[in-house]
Amino acid sequence: MTTLLVTGGAGFIGSNFARWVLDHTDAGVTVLDALTYAGNRANLDGLDPARLNFVHGSIADPALLDDLVADHDVVVHFAAESHNDNSLDGPAIFVETNIVGTYHVLQAVRQHGKRLHHISTDEVYGDLELDDPAKFTRTTPYNPSSPYSASKAASDHLVRAWVRSFGVQATLSNCSNNYGPRQHIEKFIPRQITNVIDGIRPKLYGAGLNVRDWIHVDDHNSALWRIIEAGRIGETYLIGADGEKNNREIVELILELMGQPTDAYDHVNDRAGHDLRYAIDAAPLRDELAWSPQYSDIVDGLRSTIDWYRTNEDWWRGAKQATEAKYAAKGQ
Repeated sequence: MTTLLVTGGAGFIGSNFARWVLDHTDAGVTVLDALTYAGNRANLDGLDPARLNFVHGSIADPALLDDLVADHDVVVHFAAESHNDNSLDGPAIFVETNIVGTYHVLQAVRQHGKRLHHISTDEVYGDLELDDPAKFTRTTPYNPSSPYSASKAASDHLVRAWVRSFGVQATLSNCSNNYGPRQHIEKFIPRQITNVIDGIRPKLYGAGLNVRDWIHVDDHNSALWRIIEAGRIGETYLIGADGEKNNREIVELILELMGQPTDAYDHVNDRAGHDLRYAIDAAPLRDELAWSPQYSDIVDGLRSTIDWYRTNEDWWRGAKQATEAKYAAKGQ
């Protein structure tokens, strides 16, 4: 049985990946997570303890990381600081976690000759014009526009350098915007859903015309497994589900699906350095690895996500007040 070490596996995407692996394979999973504000031990509740082991620790601890990597077949590296607004307020932790932390991961897999998959973001490519028909590809030049995306770009370059310089057996993926269960309510889609549940009008940055290429987290994770299984070492795969929607369309869809008037939202101050448009060309992933998304229609994915937040209020309720206070202080 394959054993996976999943860094950052108590976060949004990582915990859903652990669940996906246990549901669809016979692999065992060890989650390593520092349980910062975005990590939540409850994300792993209910998983089989015979196949899921949790370790409270950090990729900033090289000795711990070295011991864990030695005992596993594959390292799946999710651990990262990932919120653009937070990176503008305090970029230092993004450098420490996303760059230095990835260095420690690379050194450990190099030392023990382990397979690595590194998870990144489409934000490393910067943004596209709203009327540009182009999409990001694996050859698109990097052009990050925030401390967050710059730190992820640096981590990608480190992985490629360790592949070429030291023969590390690694693949990389850059994914479009994820949504789905267990996403922190500071993020765009769960914030709007939980606002509507609480009778609060959703908040829309600026005119709401910024476009994101949305993918359900389960589709992201099924793609990751295909890459781990069959991806070419040293290759980068872009993961997307052809889910381009602007933020206003997303808010209006959420309102419609939750039985509210589609214009029942407020415009607030735009975010500093707000990227205009992301769009992923996932054709190589689909063609080379025969992958396709389950949620090809974002309406189905949003409906499922809304249902999860409605029925799991105890999961998000404790963080709601502090999250909204933080945004209110910024006029957002």
